[in-house]
Amino acid sequence: FSKKLKQKCIVGLVGGSDLSKIAEQMGRDVVNEYDYVFSENGLVAYKEGKQIGQENLLHNKGEECLQKVINFALKYMSELQLPAKRGTFVEFRSSMLNLCPVGRSCSQKERDEFAAFDMENNIRKKFVEALYKNFPEAGLKFAIGGQISIDVFPTGWDKTFCLQFLEKDGIKTIHFFGDKTTAGGNDHEIYEDSRTIGHSVTDPSDTIKQVSAIIPGL
Repeated sequence: FSKKLKQKCIVGLVGGSDLSKIAEQMGRDVVNEYDYVFSENGLVAYKEGKQIGQENLLHNKGEECLQKVINFALKYMSELQLPAKRGTFVEFRSSMLNLCPVGRSCSQKERDEFAAFDMENNIRKKFVEALYKNFPEAGLKFAIGGQISIDVFPTGWDKTFCLQFLEKDGIKTIHFFGDKTTAGGNDHEIYEDSRTIGHSVTDPSDTIKQVSAIIPGL
């Protein structure tokens, strides 16, 4: 579907994950299959297969601030009782921290179990509230992302960050499709941004349906 869509218009992909995770989900050659690929919210940006942007979290926030957040997060997650816990609870990316109560090395089954448990018990919502309460002056944003994790990044480094590259290239009409569009979700800011036409979707088939209604002949 994405390949057919690319024949009709410019297609970009923006995600909170790093490029290796996006490639795992979307195919190894992902940077060449889309006109733009924005990993880590666009802090690592690609156009037509070539890197065009890179930001650095450690340089921006410093070791002391980030270590305080990591220490707090590890202690908080250690006290959670979940359906499963695996490995990699904190992933340090070039432009953000990713906090994952179930552990990023979980299986797809464990991922789905956590997502259902989280929906029922608001695990990540409560975690985000605790982070904001403990780090009110840190200049950090804590956003629920994907099925299992929370993204931590400097204020302003949300998905709207990627829009500057499109503006620079003179792209005027930008349709954004995302599933975490409510307040606290990592699609919320770009969904609400005045530079985009936001569409809230539930899953891949709903995305295809909504895109097809806008772009004729797919």
